[in-house]
Amino acid sequence: MQKKKSENPMSRLMELAGKQKKKYVSSIVLAILGVGAGIVPYFAVAHMLVALLDGSRELAFYGEWCLIAAAGYLLKVLFSIWSTTVSHTATFEVLKEIRKKLVSKLSRLPMGVILDTPSGRLKNTIVDRVEGLETTLAHMIPEITANMLIPVILFIYLFVLDWRMALITLITLPLGMLFVMIMFRTYPAKYEGSIQASRQMNNAVVEYVGGIEVIKAFNQSAKSYKKYADAVNYDASYFYNWMKSCQLPMAAYTAICPATLLTVLPLGFLFYAGGSLAVTDFITVIIISLGIIGPILAASNYVDSVAALGTVVGEISEILDAKELIRPMEKVDLADLTIRLNQVKFSYQLNNEEILHGINLEIKPGTVTALVGPSGGGKSTIAKLIAGFWDVSEGDITLGGFDLKNIPQRQLAEKIAYVSQDNYLFDDTVRENIRMGRKGATDAEVELAARDAGCDAFIRSLENGYDTRVGSAGGHLSGGERQRIAIARAMLKDAPVVILDEATAYLDPENEAVLQTAIAKLVAGKTLIVIAHRLSTITNSDQIVVIKDGMIDAMGKQEELLSGSSVYQEMWSAHIGAKDGE
Repeated sequence: MQKKKSENPMSRLMELAGKQKKKYVSSIVLAILGVGAGIVPYFAVAHMLVALLDGSRELAFYGEWCLIAAAGYLLKVLFSIWSTTVSHTATFEVLKEIRKKLVSKLSRLPMGVILDTPSGRLKNTIVDRVEGLETTLAHMIPEITANMLIPVILFIYLFVLDWRMALITLITLPLGMLFVMIMFRTYPAKYEGSIQASRQMNNAVVEYVGGIEVIKAFNQSAKSYKKYADAVNYDASYFYNWMKSCQLPMAAYTAICPATLLTVLPLGFLFYAGGSLAVTDFITVIIISLGIIGPILAASNYVDSVAALGTVVGEISEILDAKELIRPMEKVDLADLTIRLNQVKFSYQLNNEEILHGINLEIKPGTVTALVGPSGGGKSTIAKLIAGFWDVSEGDITLGGFDLKNIPQRQLAEKIAYVSQDNYLFDDTVRENIRMGRKGATDAEVELAARDAGCDAFIRSLENGYDTRVGSAGGHLSGGERQRIAIARAMLKDAPVVILDEATAYLDPENEAVLQTAIAKLVAGKTLIVIAHRLSTITNSDQIVVIKDGMIDAMGKQEELLSGSSVYQEMWSAHIGAKDGE
């Protein structure tokens, strides 16, 4: 996926907020009222101190201002809770919608984009990065707005009272901010580095867990664990060193900014002694100065969120803005299911290296076409292009005379059943995994498809029969069992075009014979495109297409290729030799 940073992270964030923006406005208003109410006790104390210096002993006066102070504090708490409730309600709706948009987007992206992106990175973005927006949306937006607005109002009040004291009140603020600015110069780069460190760790974890079977089988535990451990240690050390470098400037900032009395008291006393500052104004300035910096410090607690916002929104936008497979919504009239590839060229996004170089091929309805050739020649790429998993780089592929780009994705999926050697099974029951072929199929239809696929007997031998859970990625079943369930799923789908991408690769000869019988039922009267590593299974194909180095080397029936294609002759000789050696 091409890295894309959002030009205006906050604007994009508000775009993602969608219908919840009104709630955020309400939350901001409530937060402002809460912070404003929190300033009331400071004014109350100032009035009472002035009254004390004037010698007032009226208990009713002090009682009234105590009640005002208490009311201000109570309102602060109530408005704060109300604001937080509203913002959190909106935020969790927004996070839900963002995750739904991300997952929905993945279903519309070319398969190559998904395959080229480590699953750990996708998980990190959809789960961790989106979760990281909770602080920004639920806290930063209302609280920063409120905490920055109130000090401005207080400063204006002090400025009207005595402009000199207003400026003196703020002397410590820029001094403290200077340390933050020094730290902030490298903060975005450091945060980006932390993202890379976390991503590296996540990918190492996914790789280690996903490859644990191979690791154990080849006794590579120590080496593989070291790679995982190194990634974890690097992530931890990166964050430790980063936080260590931030410790001194943050300590200086939090110590200097609130120290307003260091300037207000001596300079205010000089003005008072000189007769240019009334004692009542002096006391008011002292009390208000104690409350003017607090909200600013509270707002600065979100400096991490501000610095990280661009990176986080950028990662989300990277997925949401990725180029997707553009397909129409209206169905087309596919009276004919002839498949044609016209000067098809294709390059993967990862390295832009051209894989297919001008493929021309016609596959007539109801025929069997076998794609064979050396590994890496482009057979599976052709099959996946026909299935609509990618868009061609040049040329076009048509089905029934319509370019695949002009056929709705749902309609194309209805017409084509794709079965590969690595079909994924969900951590659900056998029954529901087969039912994935056609939602709404009855239990009887599911079981009929299983019988036709030759897997009914082994399914019924499982602990809970069709209601047995297959485990993550079908891990509780053997490779052959998973493959037969995938065939049953394809049979239930009953699509007119069937693509088998080395669908019998995991099977032993005995089970392969069973599966070949099932496949014969599956493809009866349908268009079959098959990629097979055992050439003996495709000898009766209507046409065999030899693919080598991204081009068609030869095409014809078995007898024609044995007499006219040196590449096929070599493959056939190697296959017969392998069978003789069995």
